[in-house]
Amino acid sequence: MSRHEPPVPRPVLGPARGWLHALGVVVAGFAVMLVVAALGLWLAGASELPQGAFVPVIAATVVMAVGGRVALDGGAGFIAETQAGITAVPLSVALAGALVTAYAFLRPLRSHAALSGGHLLWLVLRTALLWIVALLLIAFGARHSFALTAGNEYLDEIAQLLGTTPTVGFHALVGTTVGLGLLWLVVVLLLALAVSRRVPLPPRLGPPHAAVRPAARAMTAVLLAYVVAALIAALVTADTRTDAGETLAVVFLGLPNLAWLAFGLGLGASWHGHVKGALGLPVPEPLARVLRTGGDGDVTLDLASLTRQDGRAWWLLVAAAVALLAAGWASARRAPPGAGHLRNAVRLALAAAAAMLLVGLLTWIDAHYGLSLFGIGDPSDTGGLGGSVVLVPDLAAAVGLAAAWGAVTGFLGSLAARARRDRRPRPPR
Repeated sequence: MSRHEPPVPRPVLGPARGWLHALGVVVAGFAVMLVVAALGLWLAGASELPQGAFVPVIAATVVMAVGGRVALDGGAGFIAETQAGITAVPLSVALAGALVTAYAFLRPLRSHAALSGGHLLWLVLRTALLWIVALLLIAFGARHSFALTAGNEYLDEIAQLLGTTPTVGFHALVGTTVGLGLLWLVVVLLLALAVSRRVPLPPRLGPPHAAVRPAARAMTAVLLAYVVAALIAALVTADTRTDAGETLAVVFLGLPNLAWLAFGLGLGASWHGHVKGALGLPVPEPLARVLRTGGDGDVTLDLASLTRQDGRAWWLLVAAAVALLAAGWASARRAPPGAGHLRNAVRLALAAAAAMLLVGLLTWIDAHYGLSLFGIGDPSDTGGLGGSVVLVPDLAAAVGLAAAWGAVTGFLGSLAARARRDRRPRPPR
């Protein structure tokens, strides 16, 4: 066979190889998430947690990365009562897991014959079944409770006799974790199939895939480019600061949270929230100052409020415009033949709106704790004896703005792509 001839496609995966393929996907996805979470937590100092809490905290971080929920609890008998909760996604862990999971799922399929709809469905179902098993193992491991000591032997003995030894614990909500974790997998696989160019999809999916792929691939590239730019900025910052470990911990745990927040702010989207009490976020100082300016109420985090704290923030608008113009141009270049400017604009508008919806949901933060001592204070109150961090997007407005940006830049990008094609020299007849 000549080296210029395409390789002969192999038959589709049989049942045995299908299960091995699914097992490889699940093992690869969870392995990379566990490693990234462990590195980030170690850099943040979590390895010094008492009574063997480090490993369960790693498991809890992975649970949150796939959309699961972790409940916090604690107290000290009749002396103290606490209420706490956390809703957040460590997006560095989630993104690493999503990329590896998608690659492991798609890679063996590229050299095979065209998949039938039933065969593709079975591959997804096998992967989902093993994914649920892994989710259960991780969720059951994401629980721990340990006692806090006063450092004095006699005080600790008295507290134990009175049943007032302070305890702190957490546990994954197993049912919620399995449901949301399975939804996470489905979304990752759908996005992977949508942006892939080399996987032989069923013939019925060919035309819709050809229409969806250019815009979906362009918006995926925009989000990944923001993460790469944030990574470069974080590494430069870590090299110039004495507390480089804290910066690197953010890289391994929440770098896309900041990168995609910057993308949304550049588009004109806004978030509402606050930082109260002792809780805080390892975020750039201008962002932290905005969130702490609200006193007892919420503040609006948008490009205007951020620019008041740091005049350089308006460059986020320029970055968003350039990124979406590039996405519009790339999407139009790869569009099916005959797609007009209006159709390219609509497709990028839909892709940008979907991307902004994901960004808004994934950057949603609600972490709080309340404390009551000897009946003084309300454990459900995050005021003087508690603390909270809240960052909630204005989703409807954000999605609408992203759609408008996508429509305009999709149309302009299509014009630019058409102009470039028209300038190419035509072969002589």
